[in-house]
Amino acid sequence: MDKAQTTIKTQSPGRINIIGEHTDYNDGFVLPAAIDKKTTFNLRRNGKPVECSVTALNMDETHTFRLDGLVRADNGWPNYVMGVVEELQKLGAALAGFDGEFEGNVPIGGGMSSSASLECSLAFGLNELFGLGLEKWQMIKASQMAEHHFVGIKCGIMDQFASMMGRKDHVMLLDCRSLEFQYFPLELGDYRLLLLNTNVSHALASSEYNTRRAECEEGVELLRSLHPGVASLRDVRPKQVEAARPFMPDPIFRRCLHVTTENMRVHDATKALLAGDQHKLGELIYQSHYSLQHDYEVSCPELDFLVDLTRDKDYIAGARMMGGGFGGCTINIIEKARIEEFIDLAAAAYRLRFGIDLSPYTVSVEDGTGIVL
Repeated sequence: MDKAQTTIKTQSPGRINIIGEHTDYNDGFVLPAAIDKKTTFNLRRNGKPVECSVTALNMDETHTFRLDGLVRADNGWPNYVMGVVEELQKLGAALAGFDGEFEGNVPIGGGMSSSASLECSLAFGLNELFGLGLEKWQMIKASQMAEHHFVGIKCGIMDQFASMMGRKDHVMLLDCRSLEFQYFPLELGDYRLLLLNTNVSHALASSEYNTRRAECEEGVELLRSLHPGVASLRDVRPKQVEAARPFMPDPIFRRCLHVTTENMRVHDATKALLAGDQHKLGELIYQSHYSLQHDYEVSCPELDFLVDLTRDKDYIAGARMMGGGFGGCTINIIEKARIEEFIDLAAAAYRLRFGIDLSPYTVSVEDGTGIVL
């Protein structure tokens, strides 16, 4: 794109994760895909040296800031915007004043990474608008670091990677250590992907996320004392965790057990996809949920209820909580012909149990970040 470009429109999708939860910040493996829910950014140069203004159209809120004096907001979306700007400038990006607005249909708090969708759309747009010449992996990393340094959430790299690098009708096996990845066709036959949003977000979510990360790091230290050379839980097998159990506090043991078994489940899931075995894939997804529920302890009653509701349904191959936990969505592999029937059943049962309306989303797998022509 010509460096004289003055306007740009970009979009970046949210993501689902078929399997591989809380493995990404442990240098492990994940199996995400970009979806047909997106954040769209309109950006334009405003001719000012350092003054910027961005509007969140869905919220009818505007935030102004200066490129040479970024100050954290109390909370909310402005920190994601300014975080991306700060990280791009750390990379040497020669930005100037710009205005923009964004809107999207990625549910906030639904575990579909609305934040990564926003970050990647903005980073990609600024790269194009100012002719920065950054590679996609640099924009992915900058978006992740925006959350670490400006927002204060030490997220892994999966969300930003999936949003930026998605391919239509494919999932990605991502090695979160090397960032090597491989696409696998997502061919579900008569099945489809259904997300059920609990519409709850428990207050534990952010604090417990960072706690889990610290617990994993403690586990690595203990395992390293037994197995020199261990750099992360990626380097450990479940049998080694089991053998180390006498030397580990019980919560630390269970955190490590989840991560190491989940890495194995990710690889087994790719084999199931290649074999077209939806039932094996579903079995692995159920195993993932129960590990997240009991070993990693990031589920909640609402998520568990919706997963349990699927267990006696022969038209549902598998279900689990998806995302960081303590709310958000379940992901379900369900026969297309029975989707509406199950939504009605689940919505009524959930309302009766919790007094809350759930939000269903059937999703398709789409391409990643790009320009809107």
